[in-house]
Amino acid sequence: MEKSVSKKAEQTLKKARVKYPIGVKLVVIITVLLLVSLGTITFLVSAMVSSDVRITAEDNNFTVNRRSATEAENKLNTVRSNVFLLLDMLNAAGSSAALSRQASAFFFERNQDIAAVVIPGSLELVNTRFFVSNEIETTLITLFLQNEAAAVRRAVAGEPLLINAAPVFGVPVIAMLYPWQESGYEQAVVTFFSSEDLTESFGSGANSSFMVNDQGDVLVHADYNLVRAGANMANTPIVQAMQESGDRNLQLLYTDQEGNRFFSAFRKISIGDAAVITSIEYNIVFEGIAATTRRNIFLTAAVLFAAILFIWFFSKTISSPVRVLAAAAGQIEQGNFEINLKAKTQDELGLLTDSFVNMSRGLAERERLKDTFGRFINKDIAEKAMKGELTLGGETKHVTIFFSDIRSFTAISEKLEPHEIVGFLNDYMTRMVRCVNDTNGVVDKFIGDAVMAVWGAPISAGSPMADALNCVRSALMMRAALLEFNEGRGGEKKPIIKIGCGINTGDVVAGQIGSSERMEYTVIGDAVNLASRTEALNKPLGTDILITENTYNLIKDYLIVEEMPSVTVKGKEKPVRMFAVVNIPDANDIPGAGAKGPRTLAEVRNLLGIKAPDMNKVDTDAEEQKYKIQES
Repeated sequence: MEKSVSKKAEQTLKKARVKYPIGVKLVVIITVLLLVSLGTITFLVSAMVSSDVRITAEDNNFTVNRRSATEAENKLNTVRSNVFLLLDMLNAAGSSAALSRQASAFFFERNQDIAAVVIPGSLELVNTRFFVSNEIETTLITLFLQNEAAAVRRAVAGEPLLINAAPVFGVPVIAMLYPWQESGYEQAVVTFFSSEDLTESFGSGANSSFMVNDQGDVLVHADYNLVRAGANMANTPIVQAMQESGDRNLQLLYTDQEGNRFFSAFRKISIGDAAVITSIEYNIVFEGIAATTRRNIFLTAAVLFAAILFIWFFSKTISSPVRVLAAAAGQIEQGNFEINLKAKTQDELGLLTDSFVNMSRGLAERERLKDTFGRFINKDIAEKAMKGELTLGGETKHVTIFFSDIRSFTAISEKLEPHEIVGFLNDYMTRMVRCVNDTNGVVDKFIGDAVMAVWGAPISAGSPMADALNCVRSALMMRAALLEFNEGRGGEKKPIIKIGCGINTGDVVAGQIGSSERMEYTVIGDAVNLASRTEALNKPLGTDILITENTYNLIKDYLIVEEMPSVTVKGKEKPVRMFAVVNIPDANDIPGAGAKGPRTLAEVRNLLGIKAPDMNKVDTDAEEQKYKIQES
């Protein structure tokens, strides 16, 4: 036995082998793609070392900052030295006004960027050419001194200061204040000079420099609008670092309020605690690397594009058979299991196609078996049986049981030929069974002209109430179907028929009953017997649908009923309350029911042609009728 099994396994493996496996093809393609794209990117990125670029950028920024600071400090020292020389010359000239004027004229001729030299209260030397060429008034000097009186006092106290005078003068001017002693008195010298030459040198190249004083006020900047507006940068990280740091120079990477990143360095100068700050944008530093990255991306995209084109053409060998299989799957989904496919390749798709065809044949056979089996029993039960979920035995379930029967069927059948009886019953049963199936019920069995159905086993609508309501809905649908069935009927060969329906809810044993050779899914129990006997009460009580109080208590909020006399049923000690179903007001989807349906039992009897019985004439012989009507 083991040898035969192994031989079959070997034969299966031989049939399963393919000449050109798809897995091998995909591995080759993906490997080539990854090696080309990732290898190229790795090589190009490795060639550009970002750390070296950053070090170079920081060194260059430091160099530019140092050069700018040196230039600014030389400028300030030169201006201060020249002004001190002028003051010494004026002291030497003494009371000679002509010599003083000559010295002043010579000084401004050699220092045309100096606008004025003022010692508040004692001396005011003005470079008239500077004010005329810039079209400004000399009175601005007095205005500035009035605005900066506190700064003048600080300078008299011995504190050198640099102040931005551009907001007052309207041109780039710096006021340099420093102490001066003359004739034993402490005074302040205020020198106004142009900063245009510093602005031009600070703003050149990718590295931009600007100068601030000890308060963070901008003194020199490439953007003159900031200078003219008297901008203050004390809140920027680099200025704060400059003010807090004890170092003379420092460099850091920071992010401004707009989210831009900068490499920024500062260098303090010896006059007025001012500092020159030089910055370069982070993106400019790494622009070369970004450009290389973009080239890498373009190159990778080109490689991927070429690979995609190749794979796209290659995928035709896979997508076409897959589409055919998908179409076949759609046919199977629609219930067409007879498909005709032939494998056109010798790879896994060919093997899959053959397996798919074999599967469809198996499904067709299974569906035929299920359909055939379902004609004899309920399809839900057939499905469970085919899955092996039904075995001998049962379980207790709370269900609603239904019985219906054709009135006077024996008398009707005596007037019909056998084939007419069969045709008549088939037409009638088809309509009734459809009502059961449409409400999730299960036809348990046919007993001649009687129908037994169950709601709640083997499947349930979710609750006993829902099952009971579905059962009553089915009975109302049967009422409508019977009225339709009777249209055009009359006479001996096509008699008008009437039915009675009995409904009860209770615990039953549901399961497979029989033997291992032949079994039947059904429900048994006292609740079944009561449902059967309830159905028999329709004739004497003149009703078509009767429910017991067990069912009524579950769904009374949904029904219109009329209570009938209580009945003592054989096997029951206490009388059972009975209710005739008139309508479900909300069942507008059931013909003849819902809002336009009957509201009383009298209307139902009139609709169905049922005469109201005389309860005094009803035979209450319990042995024969198996029920006894209680007097109300």
